This record gives sequence, structure tokens and C-alpha cells, in this order.
Amino acid sequence: MPHAAGRARPPLWARLTVIVGAVLMVTSGTLIVGSRLLISQFTSDITQTTLIDGAAGAAAQARGNNIDGPVNLLLVGLDEREGSDEEGARSDTIIILHIPASHDQAYLVSIPRDTRVRIPAYAKNGYGGGTAKVNAAFAAGYEGSGTELEKRARGFDLLAKTINDLTGITFNGAAIIDFGGFESVVEELGGVDMCVDTRAESIHIGVTTDGKLVRGWYKEGVGIQGLPAGAKPLVHEKGCRRMSAIEALDYARIRKSLPDGDYGRQRHQQQLLKAIGKEATSSGVLTDPRKLNRVIEAAGRAFVLDTQGVPVEDFLFTFRGLAAHDLILVRTNAGEFASETIGGQAFEELTPDSMRMLAAVRDGTLAQFLMSNPAFVATGS
Repeated sequence: MPHAAGRARPPLWARLTVIVGAVLMVTSGTLIVGSRLLISQFTSDITQTTLIDGAAGAAAQARGNNIDGPVNLLLVGLDEREGSDEEGARSDTIIILHIPASHDQAYLVSIPRDTRVRIPAYAKNGYGGGTAKVNAAFAAGYEGSGTELEKRARGFDLLAKTINDLTGITFNGAAIIDFGGFESVVEELGGVDMCVDTRAESIHIGVTTDGKLVRGWYKEGVGIQGLPAGAKPLVHEKGCRRMSAIEALDYARIRKSLPDGDYGRQRHQQQLLKAIGKEATSSGVLTDPRKLNRVIEAAGRAFVLDTQGVPVEDFLFTFRGLAAHDLILVRTNAGEFASETIGGQAFEELTPDSMRMLAAVRDGTLAQFLMSNPAFVATGS
């Protein structure tokens, strides 16, 4: 492989550490010694701010942010690639983490980046509204003056409003995931186990003649750029293997060489999140305080978190019975294209079944929907 420089029930904290920013709860029913101190340490490392400011957030609802019932967390991944001629911060990864009222299961639901939506007007920066791809909502809110954190918070807020208008889903919490920081989490874990289900060629990573991985960048219509002489694009062949951080993050970013495009990328991103959850709850991490501390610190640098007023430890205790193997991957549009070209631009439309699936997320009945519509469950999840 190229190189770059008896079952216990592990808890939800591993996923929330690397997905939402929560950390360290229960292993085999026993509290980790000093867990509250570690939670305090983690939350001091992570950036917390208001990302959803209005009707899309549970804090604005009449009943407040009540996490005793169904819980929905909105996760947005920003992908800024140094040296690329692509646009800057892009919210190409949009995932809803849904936990039903029973708190005995968790689901990852991706919103396709090219979904055609109506983006509402936004008074905070004067955006007038319009119809566009859903990932344009973040960019529209991001525009204008302010610090980087303020602009990102505006972008997230407008994206959440757009999804709320489309689906009626309100969010109990939110997180911005920075992919650069996310890669450092996987590095501290020492890699993850991934199964490649479709051969995929990278447009950002190359392999030198002596087997080293090197970073390049993608130029539309030309391909991967910036590789040294003799280097070729990294190809992820089918099969299960241990992946380094650079390999795993690259695989989860690829869409252009996949037969199912963004739907394949959604599936691989969900697989990566699940793989990280399993790795973070392995004995090799939980029993190594120094490694655990490094993972916590790396996760803290990778996120901006909004708990809608609920202390992080309350999320942890509420969901302490969930495990990494309880994570179910859900395929929007059952993983099938529903494309439409309007004005020369290609969009994805959400099928009536997908709208019913999202309504089930809103109503806390997703498990029942998936029992009747098993094609929406990703194979191997």
C-alpha cells in the first residue's frame, strides 16, 4: 500500500467527538474515570458559537431544545483545498444525524449538494433570495463583511433555514467540520479500516514512482495538477484495507470518477464517519490516555459547534447507550440519480419518496419508513 509521510458496546461519544464535538462517555457500562474533566478539556478546545439563529434551530421552538425526544443534528463539511482553482469554502458535505426518541439507534442522512432549492432572503447580509443548488446557500450567507467565524456562521444559518424551509426539520445542534482538521483526527487515530466498494481515481492525490503519496490539485477539464514527474493519480481499488488519513479523506472526497457521482461520495463519507467511530472506541484508543488526549485535541481543532443551549455533557449522558455499530447509513433518492437540466445547469431533484423520508426524519418515524423502503439503507451499513 502507498504510504504518506467478546464485543463491548462502544458509545456514541466517538461519533460525536469527530462529528459533533462531544466526548468521552461510557465503555461497557462503566464511566471513564475523570470523564467530566475530559469533557471540560474538550469543550475548552472546541470553538462554540451560534450557527443556527432562528426558526430552524430547536432553541427557537416553543418547547425549547428538548433532547428527550427525537434529535436532529446538522453537520456541514467545508472543503478548502490549497492550490486549487476551485472556489473557496464549499459546503459540499451536508449530513443530518438523526436519533429517534428511543435513543437506541442513529442514522446519517445526506442532502445531495446539487439539490435544487429555494434559498430564502437573508437580512443579515442583504441577500435577496433565489433558486439554486443547496450548497449555494452557505456561500450566499457567507458573503459580506465580518470575521471568518462570523461569515461561516451566517453561511451555516442560511443553509439551515433553506433545509428547514424544504423539509420542516428543526435542528437540536449543529457543527461545521473543517476537512483539514478532520484529517488530523484520523492521523491521531493512526488510520481507519475502510472497504472500497467502487474503483475510484483521485483528482487531488498522486503516487510517486517510489510509492509516496503527494498532494496536487484539480483543474476543471485538465485533471490533477502539481504532481512531480512520473507521479500518477492515486487509484483506490476495490477491497477492504487499512487507510492512512490522507487516503481515507481522499477516498471520501472523490465524486468525479464514480459511476454514481455525488451519491457515491455521500456513501463513502458516511462510511468514513462510521469507521472513525469504530476506531475511536477501540481498545487501542480508550486504553491509551496520551493517544486519547491527542485525538480529543485534534477533534477540538476540527469543529465549530452549536449545541442550541444544551450542555455537551447532557448530549453525552442522553445518548450514552448508542454504539458505533448502531449507525445506519441512509441513501437519499435511494442512491439513484434524479437529474434535471434547467437553463443549461444540472440539478438533482428530491423524489417524492425522498421527501417522505425527510418528513419521517422531521416526525421521528424514520425507522418505520426504512422498514417499508429498504432501498434507502446503504448496503453494508
